[in-house]
Formats: sequence, structure tokens, C-alpha cells
Amino acid sequence: MCGIVGYIGKRDVAPLLLEGLQRLEYRGYDSAGVVVTSPKASGLKMVKAKGRVRDLEARVPKRFAGTTGIAHTRWATHGAPSDENAHPHLDAEGKVAVVHNGIIDNASDLRAKLTADGVEFLSETDTEVLTHLIARSDADTLEEKVRQALKLIEGTYGVAVLHADFPDRIVVARNGSPVVLGIGEKEMFVASDVAALVSHTRQVVTLDDGEMATIKADDFRTYTTSGTRTTASPTTVEWEAESYDMGGHDTYMHKEISEQPDAVDRVLRGRIDDRFSTVHLGGLNLDAREARTIRRIKILGCGTSYHAGLIGAGLIESLARIPADAEPASEFRYRNPVVDPDTLYIAVSQSGETYDVLAAVQELKRKGARVLGVVNVVGSAIAREADGGVYVHAGPEVCVVSTKCFTNTVVAFALLALHLGRIRDLSVSDGKRIIEGLRKLPEQISEILESEAEIKKLADQYAEAKSMMFIGRVRGYPVALEASLKLKEISYIHAEAYPASELKHGPLALIEPALPTVAIVPDDDLLEKNRAALEEIKARSGRILAVAHQEQEKADHTILVPKNETELDPILMGIPLQLLAYHTALALGRDIDKPRNLAKSVTVE
Repeated sequence: MCGIVGYIGKRDVAPLLLEGLQRLEYRGYDSAGVVVTSPKASGLKMVKAKGRVRDLEARVPKRFAGTTGIAHTRWATHGAPSDENAHPHLDAEGKVAVVHNGIIDNASDLRAKLTADGVEFLSETDTEVLTHLIARSDADTLEEKVRQALKLIEGTYGVAVLHADFPDRIVVARNGSPVVLGIGEKEMFVASDVAALVSHTRQVVTLDDGEMATIKADDFRTYTTSGTRTTASPTTVEWEAESYDMGGHDTYMHKEISEQPDAVDRVLRGRIDDRFSTVHLGGLNLDAREARTIRRIKILGCGTSYHAGLIGAGLIESLARIPADAEPASEFRYRNPVVDPDTLYIAVSQSGETYDVLAAVQELKRKGARVLGVVNVVGSAIAREADGGVYVHAGPEVCVVSTKCFTNTVVAFALLALHLGRIRDLSVSDGKRIIEGLRKLPEQISEILESEAEIKKLADQYAEAKSMMFIGRVRGYPVALEASLKLKEISYIHAEAYPASELKHGPLALIEPALPTVAIVPDDDLLEKNRAALEEIKARSGRILAVAHQEQEKADHTILVPKNETELDPILMGIPLQLLAYHTALALGRDIDKPRNLAKSVTVE
């Protein structure tokens, strides 16, 4: 994996492919490659390079003409980053080129069989197996060659295939990894992400799992891997190309942190119902009678989405009084869970394509569960698989680490909790109170962002730490988890989060001056309990950075956050910690938008 771009039409293809790869750089990658041809060409021309897209661009010769091509940015799975392991991969005769996102689980077995048949492999990748399978097919059409090869494959894939004998088409297929067609005027595009397409077309078709497509310059058709024709109607992407630009900021992460007041306003817009002190969530497909039959809610996500789900579970329990909990989707799908018909399942994913979450949704649907999606990308796989859901409307998030989407997801959970609460036992006055708090959020986030200079000074002081502890209680604990993750992701400082109540059960052994503690200390009914934890740390000479509504006497430094309603305070307390992670990474000279070893959309296990 990680990024696919393809084009067929009349324009010079190489610049288009390189531009598309540049728009996918945010997904994380370690090498890149491009292959081109045309109806008049005698074969395929390919260039690959370890490193960044700019390294690939430097290798592309001036005479590299073509009107059809596919390109790829690779994030290493099978084989270390190298020129040889970069995609595309060619067969021995140089006729078949393949780019692939995903993992072929049975690659080792297939490789052994092909090697026994005399095939010589040039890379360590699983993808090259698919290239040789297609090349060795005796089918008459490229579509059938690809279909026969895919029947032998076990695992996940989003693939695009070029063949020198069929220069008028590109064949693509999807199973667990996104593939999107872009519909142009006598030209067609394909990509793994709409970010690569929106500067050329906003008319797209998203393939479903088990679906293939053939694109030609003036036409496309979709069909299943068994050959049955499918009907696909283009939809319009809601985001403009400018949404993917840096907008004058030094990094995408900084831009996206700064966009949060507008992003939160967007997720609230048109949804608040003052008359009944509730909200409208038209996409739930869950009427009031059905909502009242829910006995439990289980939230599934991975990484940041899991942390948002933890806060969401707390909101649902507080406002709707429905038992709720969150669990990593990657664990849930493997523990043979009991699927209760009275449980509502909620799948959370920024991209809507996270493989572990998608697989959990598919298993739940197979067992007859009702599943809602909380996602950012309209028309994504989870949005299509779910029975209904809530779009978080954060806008495109380009930086690998999530900031504005995390915040908007938590706000979306607050809306859902309010909606369910007002159907059940939440009073009109409490409904009004939460609505007033929600409306304050954009302005209060702006207020926090205005203190960036002070947070930067603190980050410069704490950047010397080799490890950091994050603590919080109840609503504060998921905030600590997310803040710990942010610091790890982009600064590479080891960090871990614990419930403040658990300090005395082991983690106090770690406390010393060299290990700073970041404490989430909201002004709520647990304030004194949290202050007692600070006392314990201070008694052991630990340094403390508090995030609080008022100055904390035992803290060495306090970041002050405006007070909202108690249920909504976690939304605000996470914002300064995004800035803390950002400026810590900046002080250490890290590649903030593309942290090492990580990819934006994790579409493999």
C-alpha cells in the first residue's frame, strides 16, 4: 500500500500522475513509481525510486510521453523500502504492470509455486505475485486475466493494471482497499483517494468490495469479480481542490488544528432543534420507537477514532442513560463477540475505510446487528455498509495524525447522545444546557488557539523529555489517551496514559524529575481527587503540566482552558494538547505531516 493514481485520455500522462502522487503524499509512504503507455506505443515505460515523489520526478526522463498510466506511493509491508520493491511491478516480458494497496495473505505459497514453475522474482513484495499471475493467464481479455488472477488471491487489495497488449484501458479491482474512479470529459481517472482527483473532476464512482472496473478514455463499466455487470452512478465530491492546499500554514497539521472552530461550526450547522431542545440527525435511519428499544451501545474504532469513541460512550451514558462502552475494532472482530439484538453498534472511522473497522461492521451485519457509522468521508465503505449514521463534516484532513476530525467526531457523539437522551429521559432544561454549550464551542476553541505562543514555550521546555506520562479520570482519561498518542505519533517521544486513580497501583514507580506528567484536571466533581494525584506526583519530585480550568498549585505549569458544560469539557481540553504535541515535534525537527512508519488511512490489518 499506500496510494494509487491512474489516467487514460489524450493529455500527457506523466505530469498528471506525479501531481496526483503529490496530493497523496500525506498518506505516508517510502517509495514511488510510475508506468506509462499509449495506443501508439510499443510497450510500457517505467520509473521507480526509493524516497519521496520529488526523487521520482527527478528520475523521470524528458522523453517520457504517454497518454495512459498508473502510479503509486508505497508504504512498506513485504520488503524494505527500495527501488526494486517500489510499485509498479512488471512481469518478465515487461507487458503487465500492477500497482496494489493491501496485503496478499497467501503470497508466500503463490510465490513458491511460481518459482517452481521457473518465474524469477525481482522484488520481495507480495504484489509481484499478482503481476506474474496476470501475465501467465491465457484468457483473451485483460478483464478476464485479472479476474482469474484475483481468484487465486487471499487478502486485501485495491489494484490497477496496465497491459501493453491492451493500451486502451486500465482494469481496477477492490477488496478491502479503496478504489475511486474519476469521470472526466473524454478522459478517466482512478485513485485510492479523491484527493488525487478533485483538481480534475468532482464526479466520482466508488467501487464496492468484490467489484472491478474497466476505464477507457470515453467510457467506464463496473462488474463483480465473478463477471456480473453492476450499475454505478457518479456522485459529486463535496470538497474543492483548494481544501487540500496548505493555505499559508507551514504544515497541514497546523492548518487543521487552526480550522477546528469552523469545522465544529460545520458539524453543528442545521442540526440543532431549539423548539424541542434536541438535534436533527436525519441519516440515522432510527426512529424514536426503535431508539427506545436500545439496551446497550458498543462503539468500535481504531487509534484516534477509538479514543473519540471512549468519550462518546461517556456522553451517551451521561445524557441518554444507556450503558455504553468503546472497544478497539481490531480486537473486537477476533474475539468471537456475543452480538446482542438489543445492542446498537457504532463504527467510527475518519476515512470510512479503516480495514479493521470495516471488517467488524461486515461481521456484525452478517450476524444481524444494527450498525451506525460515524465517519468523515461521504460515500466511504463504512458509510455504505452501515444502516445509517452521522457525517462529521470536518473537511479533508491531510496530515497523517488526526486533529480536527477527532474533535468533530466527539462533537458528533455529543449530538447523538443529546438526540437519544431527549428521546428517553433527558429534560428540556438539560437539553437547552447542552445546546448552549455546543454553540459556545467554536468561540472557545478560538480562544484556546490564541494561546498558541504560550503553549509553544512550554513545548520547547518539555521537548527534552525522553518519556512522558498523561493522566486523567473518567472524562479526562480518554483525553489523556489521545494526547499521549499525538505526542508519540509526531514527536517520537515515548508516552503513555493512565487513569489518575491507577497511579498508586504501579505507575508511581516511574515518577521522577526526568519523567514529566501531563494531568487533565477539569473543574468537576472529581477536582479534589485529581488534585490528590498531583500531590502524589509532586511528593516524588515529578514535574507536572496541568490542563485545567483554573491554576493548579501543585503543577509546575498550567494551561488554562475555558469552562463549558461538564459533559462537553473533554472536547476543549484536547485542543491545547494537540498544539503541545505539534510544537514539541517542531522543536525536535520532526516531519510532522508524514511521521515515520505511519499511514493516514490504514486499509490493511
